[in-house]
Amino acid sequence: MILPDDDPALWRVEQSDYLVRNPWLTVRQDAVQLPNGGFIPDYFVFEYPNWVNIIAVTTNGQLILVRQYRHGIAGVHYELCAGTVDPADGDSGAGLLLAAQRELLEETGYGGGNWQSFMSLSANTGTHTNMNHTFLATGVTWQQPQQLDLTEDITVHLVSPERALAIIDSGQMPQAMCAAPLLRYLLGRA
Repeated sequence: MILPDDDPALWRVEQSDYLVRNPWLTVRQDAVQLPNGGFIPDYFVFEYPNWVNIIAVTTNGQLILVRQYRHGIAGVHYELCAGTVDPADGDSGAGLLLAAQRELLEETGYGGGNWQSFMSLSANTGTHTNMNHTFLATGVTWQQPQQLDLTEDITVHLVSPERALAIIDSGQMPQAMCAAPLLRYLLGRA
């Protein structure tokens, strides 16, 4: 990657300590030296595995959305089917695709179709180390009943593109990592 000559310089990490190391939450405290001479002794970084989500479109043009309770905002909302990339999947294109296909099948029962990488976003570039990789799956069909984990209570909803846009517009999909790629897809169809 070629960077412009006037880009800001990188920060230098002077010290790094882990405060929490759990499978679902790893927090690191870095002491960083800024190029302008400033120093931040307690810059907190959240290390997460990469995430995937899927814009899934059935053979008859319906979008597959899910609804589930999210404790962080204490509410039930629409989302794209999504999940965490397992270490065994790897972070390559093939591993990310495998994770996305697995999540769609487990959470919704839908699979097959044609798959392509759609976009990658960061939930927060200032504090998160991971990326969210969105895949577009077209022509998917129902394959099997859901295979949910004990921690999952997910309902599946087939909606038209017009209904999906109305869901976003009305605030019923507050998860930015779901709304942004779905909006890109919907606007690209216009």
